[in-house]
Amino acid sequence: MNIFSQAFTWLNDPLNWTNPNGIVALLGEHMYLSGLAIALACLVSWPLGVWLGHTGRGGAVTVVIANLTRAIPTMALLSLLPLTVLGFGPQSVVPALAVFAVPPLLATAYTGVRDVDADARDAALGMGFSRRDLLLRVELPLAVPEMASGFRTAAVQTIATTTLAALFDGGGLGEIIMRGFGLGMSVGGGQILAGGFLVAAIALLAEGVLAWAERLVTPPALRDLAAASWRSSGD
Repeated sequence: MNIFSQAFTWLNDPLNWTNPNGIVALLGEHMYLSGLAIALACLVSWPLGVWLGHTGRGGAVTVVIANLTRAIPTMALLSLLPLTVLGFGPQSVVPALAVFAVPPLLATAYTGVRDVDADARDAALGMGFSRRDLLLRVELPLAVPEMASGFRTAAVQTIATTTLAALFDGGGLGEIIMRGFGLGMSVGGGQILAGGFLVAAIALLAEGVLAWAERLVTPPALRDLAAASWRSSGD
């Protein structure tokens, strides 16, 4: 039996889905870890990015923070935090995953607010809007589509990276792959392939759902403008 047949057989075994530590339970752990990490990253990145974009003074800061977080090797941070007082487990995995979600969230929050049309700002201020009203009623609504794009990127990246959590006692779908390696390639190769397939499928599903949600939160006028820009660039 080749590795693809093994993977197909493994995925079609009901016990591999319903066992206490089976696919369903591990999928729940995987999405829980990913969700917490993304929520933590949003809590840090969005207020900072929106404020910097609103003031127009944080372009260099945004670039530096985004580049620094991108430069940190994934395995290095995931390996380092368990050696601190946090110890092994979700409590150290979640902050590490959150760091990797920061760059797209921070960058799109900043550019989304900063790129709001100057005429829209001037019109709002001319109507007597305060700086707070300008942010909440003009800049943020117009920045939502770009922020949604950054959220989609961060979410898909985090879901894929959460697979490594299993190496540090964090749980998730990576456990399936680790168990397969523990059995050896001749016996567990199909399980390794099945685990990789499940992670890829969840990431692709998240990409599709969030792409639909991104379109949903984009005002029709902005959608039409983006489509027209895309058509003109194609010509």
